[in-house]
Amino acid sequence: MNPAQDPAAPPPDAALLVVMGVTGSGKSTVGAALGRRLRLPFADADDFHSEANIAKMSDGIPLDDEDRLPWLRAIGAWLAEHATTGGVASCSALKRSYRDILREAAPTVTFVHLHGDMDAVRTRVAGRPGHFMPASLVESQFKTLEPLEPDERGIVLDFAEPVEALVDAYLAAATRQPPGGNHERGPGRDGEAGSAR
Repeated sequence: MNPAQDPAAPPPDAALLVVMGVTGSGKSTVGAALGRRLRLPFADADDFHSEANIAKMSDGIPLDDEDRLPWLRAIGAWLAEHATTGGVASCSALKRSYRDILREAAPTVTFVHLHGDMDAVRTRVAGRPGHFMPASLVESQFKTLEPLEPDERGIVLDFAEPVEALVDAYLAAATRQPPGGNHERGPGRDGEAGSAR
């Protein structure tokens, strides 16, 4: 991720990030905080969903790959538009194939995976009145989730940590991660490196 070593990576002031994870992991909150800290525009993936997708999820029906494709392409287009100037987007990006679609549009994108405990996510989602994503879909999201693979540029963070701590963890990783797209895990709870609750 170090742009001094990796010519494919954007400079720090032009970071191109996707904050990924299951519903309720804090993607929008952390993504917006990263955007503020880096002084970059932020795009919330929820704003790219079609009315049909929102209606389907509101009824407790998981989206399939066909439902997600136009949504992913729209997010990819936004990332491509901001590839040289930088930007932060939230997107569940649960499968490797979904992330490949985003990378095809914006090859320099880095993924910030907010990972954690399913019960904690259920509690969070249940406490979001008015949001279209019901708690009943949490389990299906965890079943769909494919963690970052070794060749994917990114970092895995424990979403139970405070928002500013997560932002700090990303910034620290961005200065030390070796080239080649390998991802790493940030510090977890109780000081356990690599923990992802």
